[in-house]
Amino acid sequence: MVYLDTSALAKWYLNEPRSEDFAAWIQNQDDTHISTLTLVEMRCLLARRRRAGELSIALEQQAFVTLQDDIAQGFLISHSVDNHQVHGAIVLMARLSEYPLRTLDAIHLSIACELGANCLASADRVMLQTAEALGIEVVRFD
Repeated sequence: MVYLDTSALAKWYLNEPRSEDFAAWIQNQDDTHISTLTLVEMRCLLARRRRAGELSIALEQQAFVTLQDDIAQGFLISHSVDNHQVHGAIVLMARLSEYPLRTLDAIHLSIACELGANCLASADRVMLQTAEALGIEVVRFD
């Protein structure tokens, strides 16, 4: 089971460095999971890039609709976030305090651990290092 971080998944919907690598990799995956937190982060990322002039309104909307379609078609399996996973993030941050893990990344890792993900794809170096410390195989797109 693979858990996808937003930093990697964005490469599927936007032309970014390593987008071609991500596209080649994800097309060979059978079991890709995200959370509802990913939807919030992707919405934020797209809006931020539109405000910065990197995306048109049409491209912003199309990218988000495509993400929603990928979930509806079962290409991405989305899981709800609950308080148990938020508390799990608190425990992870205390347990792995040597890593400068950000709040939402800690929640993503808590979700991945609870789901039993054996692999995490990300472009975030701190998240990748922390996942490795948890014994999760990582696929790097940084």
